[in-house]
Amino acid sequence: MSAPDPAAAGGRFDLIEFATRRRVTVAMATVTLVLFGLISLSSLRVELLPDLSYPTLTVRTDYEGAAPAEVETLISQPAEEALGVVKGLRKLKSVSRTGQSDVVLEFAWGTDMQQAGLDVRDKMETLQLPLDAKPPVLLRFNPSTQPIMRLALSSKQEDGDESDAVRRLMELRRYADEDLKRKLEPVSGVAAVKVGGGLEDEIQVDIDQRKLAQLGLSLDSVIQRLKQENVNLSGGRLEEGSQRYLVRTVNQFADVEQMRELLLTTAGGSASAGSENRQLMSAILGSRDPNVIAALRGDGGGSGGAAPIRLKDVAEVRQGYKEREAVIRSGGREAVELAVYKEGDANTVATADALEAKLKDIRAKMPDDIDMTVVEDQSKFIRHAIADVKLDAVIGGLLSILVIFLFLRDGWSTFVISLSLPVSIIATFFFMGQLGLSLNVMSLGGLALATGLVVDDSIVVLESIAKARERGLGVLDATIQGTREVSMAVVASTLTTIAVFLPLVFVEGIAGQLFRDQALTVSIAIAVSLVVAMTLIPMLSSLKGHTPLEFPQEAPRERWSPERRWQKPVAATGRGVGAMFRYGFYGLVWAVARAFRGVAAVVGPVMRKASDLAMAPYGRGEAAYLRLLPRALARPWPVLGGAALAFVLTLAAIPMLGMDLIPQLAQDRFEMTAKLPPGTPLAQTDALVRDMQRLHADEPGVRLLYGVSGTGTRLDASPTESGENIGKLTVVMDDASRESGLTEKLRAAMQDHPAAQVDFARPELFALSPPLEVEIEGNDLEAIRVAGNRLAGMLRDNPHYADVKSTVEQGFPEIQIVFDQDRAATLGLTTRQIADAVVNKVRGNVATRYSFRDRKIDVLVRVRESERSSVDDIRRLIVKAGGGTSVELGSVAEVVAATGPSEIHRTDQRRVAIVSANLRDIDLGTAVAEVQQMVADNPLGTDVDMRIGGQGEELGESIRSLLFAFGLAVFLVYLVMASQFESLLHPFVILFTIPLAMVGAVGALLLTGSPVSVVVFIGLILLVGLVVKNAIILIDKVNQLREAGMAKREALVEGARSRLRPIMMTTLCAVFGFLPLALAFGEGAEVRSPMAITVIGGLLVSTLLTLVVIPVVYDLLDRKPDEHYLRRGQRARRGIAAVVVPNPGVAAGEGAQG
Repeated sequence: MSAPDPAAAGGRFDLIEFATRRRVTVAMATVTLVLFGLISLSSLRVELLPDLSYPTLTVRTDYEGAAPAEVETLISQPAEEALGVVKGLRKLKSVSRTGQSDVVLEFAWGTDMQQAGLDVRDKMETLQLPLDAKPPVLLRFNPSTQPIMRLALSSKQEDGDESDAVRRLMELRRYADEDLKRKLEPVSGVAAVKVGGGLEDEIQVDIDQRKLAQLGLSLDSVIQRLKQENVNLSGGRLEEGSQRYLVRTVNQFADVEQMRELLLTTAGGSASAGSENRQLMSAILGSRDPNVIAALRGDGGGSGGAAPIRLKDVAEVRQGYKEREAVIRSGGREAVELAVYKEGDANTVATADALEAKLKDIRAKMPDDIDMTVVEDQSKFIRHAIADVKLDAVIGGLLSILVIFLFLRDGWSTFVISLSLPVSIIATFFFMGQLGLSLNVMSLGGLALATGLVVDDSIVVLESIAKARERGLGVLDATIQGTREVSMAVVASTLTTIAVFLPLVFVEGIAGQLFRDQALTVSIAIAVSLVVAMTLIPMLSSLKGHTPLEFPQEAPRERWSPERRWQKPVAATGRGVGAMFRYGFYGLVWAVARAFRGVAAVVGPVMRKASDLAMAPYGRGEAAYLRLLPRALARPWPVLGGAALAFVLTLAAIPMLGMDLIPQLAQDRFEMTAKLPPGTPLAQTDALVRDMQRLHADEPGVRLLYGVSGTGTRLDASPTESGENIGKLTVVMDDASRESGLTEKLRAAMQDHPAAQVDFARPELFALSPPLEVEIEGNDLEAIRVAGNRLAGMLRDNPHYADVKSTVEQGFPEIQIVFDQDRAATLGLTTRQIADAVVNKVRGNVATRYSFRDRKIDVLVRVRESERSSVDDIRRLIVKAGGGTSVELGSVAEVVAATGPSEIHRTDQRRVAIVSANLRDIDLGTAVAEVQQMVADNPLGTDVDMRIGGQGEELGESIRSLLFAFGLAVFLVYLVMASQFESLLHPFVILFTIPLAMVGAVGALLLTGSPVSVVVFIGLILLVGLVVKNAIILIDKVNQLREAGMAKREALVEGARSRLRPIMMTTLCAVFGFLPLALAFGEGAEVRSPMAITVIGGLLVSTLLTLVVIPVVYDLLDRKPDEHYLRRGQRARRGIAAVVVPNPGVAAGEGAQG
């Protein structure tokens, strides 16, 4: 008969007894959890950052050729009025540039952006925009939608004349459009491939407006004829007998020559000529004889004098290339760029691997005269960053295991505790998969942090079991009793660590989004480690004892001895095979055991000697501490006074740290943006970028210089500057440590171009504004301009600010056409007719699209370049008036050259000037205070207001919400401890560890020169949950001793002595686990390092002070007599005895083992 299940004893389930008695069940559950974790690991997405839901939407509207003032009046203002009533909108901004309007809507963090997007689309449908403006597009910023790969195609041929260069660029563009784009877009995970640079095919119809006017034709009539003649239509179906036919007209242009022969009209506009033409057409249609038709055509043409007018008579038709919007250079050579975008939910690394495999095939078949360069591969940075985090986690785990061995000096105990590390981490992958988390820098950083924490509970449990064994209990009894003694403290300390992450839900700004994955992974890993400490650790610790649930062993079976002769060889063969497998397995196990013993024989003495050396200072420190504690209890006020003084000095030192928002991740590249004066031609911008490439191509550490002049190939929602006067130079480095030196060299080289505004930035991973951004708003545009220029001048005179830019410093040159309405009306013209004529002749009109090599290319109609190249040419543009007469534009309008704004910024429907700058040798918090003081000493004007925006505004909001989260974390920790201790006093005593932790955290930041940032605040919140663990373990042991009848001060000293070793072990494991993160090695270390430094400093100092200060505070505040605790312990023991009724057989078995 089997022994009863311990879960049934007393009708209550006991997890600890279950773990020690159902060992196979616990082992199988652990193996299952690890297996599920490994399976989930293979399916987790690999990304650089978590899925960040930025609360911004951009409504972008293109209005080609429109000046910023018209874009503001006709596009931005109506859009602001329509979108300003969207629910949940926090700020409304707009930027009106030449030909483009960006209206940016900022919502509160946590807003449902899908619903917000639907609301914005509803409002967009009500917009009344100009007919020639393109429909507005709704965009969202997301770093995961940046191109995962950029490729540059360039020609290997030496530069020849201009015609050769044009031919090569057109061939490169065609190759990219027709071949590479189509091969790359089907790759798994690829959403789109955008091609930029080079020369894009276009059919250009350059009209001779004088000839057109002489023949009485208008540009609109040419456009209409091209549209009408270039058409294929479906005419339905017909059946003839048993055959069905499709009917369709085939009239599209087959080649450019056919387009040149397009018939516009015939000369001669009289009625008689028209009558003769109609008679001629009737005669032609009535005859089917080709000779008759030719004769009639000849007679008609000769008698009527009507000659057909074809397109070639009034225009030059040629296949050329579109007007360039961007020039792209790779390594000094002009190139064509392919920007590859991935699907939203695709795995970045897997997509990059698939692309690389496809590119390998493409390179093998690529023409020999084309060079393909990978300018950017986002997966490389992701791989390096994740590999570095993994390495940090492995090193931290190994250091933690080493600390455990040095303390325990026992291989089995070290193995038991260390097993909780891989089990907890691997099991976390399973829960990450269920919650939809990805493997990214933040989630893996959380796992790296967890490597120093997941062994804490196991250390405390195993240490308690060892203490129980020292008291003479048997293996099973010691395991159960030791685990029960610390179970409440372990659960409380783990719950406090998890509870501190709950307030991150209330953190606004990018901090809450960025650290959500990290908080979840740390919480999951610590929760799993608690289960492991309560089940797997007791189970493994009890393996040296026999479980009372096991059955008696059966007698061995008799050996088969066959009597028949033919069966004996079979039996011998069976015994031989069985012996081979059995002894082979035993031999393998023996070999492994001997190898392990051999290694242990060599390593063991070394490790024991290392343990002796390491534990010698610990032994002296423990003796000194046990002498110090009674003296501190006897003289508490000097101890508390010293702790208070340290805390006050810490508060005084906080302003010395400085403040930043989020450290930017250093990558293998950075970007220089040069903004030349508005109106600068694209060729001059490209010349500047080309010169910078030539000057710095051979700089040490530079792998590639990649330049983009003009618009580039961006598909994102960030309203970045673009235009012919904008040049961007991307510096790809072999060594990221050279970034600052290269930046200063480029900044110095740009001093030779004083008209250019320069900015330096790392690749955009977060939707952050420039470090310093000041908004100046008012009602008078001139006052705003003066104030903006004045502030920009003050910042340039201060060495703390670099790359100062102002949105109102430079104007855009314009040709303004002011109509004389009276004269136009006299000629039968309206303002709209004249404006449309100017637009069609200068900007041109895409009349139709032409099929070329299985692609559709534009057919652009406008006047010849020689008739639109100067202000006088614009005055001489011909406008067709009523009655068929033609007049020059200058006769009905005044054409003048002027200067207008290059861009117009608006915030909450008011015009603003934005002055921005990068910081040099100063932190963001100090910079904001310095600018405010600068403006207070030198007022900008009475009718303008100044407001700090950008990262300064985001920093203020984040700090306020993080302070709230910090206070809420302290309160939640108190709630958890109060519920566990069933006391309001003891949790209050434990909270004294938090200000002690602040002392260490601030000291560590001062020593390393790290400013206070969002990352540091997250570390402080984590610290709240960590530092109370040691105090919980200590106070819990003191209460147990007092309940056993020990006096208060004796219990304090004995509890401190008993819990000193596990406290030091858990602290040192956490410190050494965080140490690789704090040393800031590898990619993405900027985000990990400040947090680890904060935790290490706070944990070390708080642990040292906790061991003295907490007993002193407990002694002062706990005034309950010892008899109270003694009675409470007696009641608790009677309650347990009444509930748990052990089985007599089981108890006897346990006693025998003990």
